[in-house]
Amino acid sequence: MRIGYGIDFHQLVEGRDLVIGGITIPHSKGALGHSDADVLLHAICDALLGAACLGDIGVHFPDTSSEFKNIDSKILLSRVKELITAEGYSIVNIDASLCLEKPKIKPYIPAMQEAIASILGIGLRDISIKATTTEKMGFVGREEGLVAHAVCLIQRSI
Repeated sequence: MRIGYGIDFHQLVEGRDLVIGGITIPHSKGALGHSDADVLLHAICDALLGAACLGDIGVHFPDTSSEFKNIDSKILLSRVKELITAEGYSIVNIDASLCLEKPKIKPYIPAMQEAIASILGIGLRDISIKATTTEKMGFVGREEGLVAHAVCLIQRSI
């Protein structure tokens, strides 16, 4: 068994959709990035890649490549699953935390779990997603950005 950790940050700006966990969430701001800037899926990708010792999301999907411009991060997560499967690993579970002031995330967690589970081929109870604020402190508290942390456990497939 191997454990992996991922973290991702994105700036919040007006005029972009807010995509988190593979779903679009109504909000006045969205995350800025080369892809759809799905902070949660990016952190999960990094956790999975790290657990398999395959580098990070930037190694496989560089933001300097036009191939990944505005790409749906669900595609990136699917490709990461293919990479770790090719190395002989399967996913045991994922535990993730989102950090943002607004909007409230709890109502969207089941849809995020469903989206992630369908991509990774694991159960809903194998994906934990939590959310917190920074109590108005720092760039997250000022609603300038958001952060996601993810940890995963993978095992050698038999």
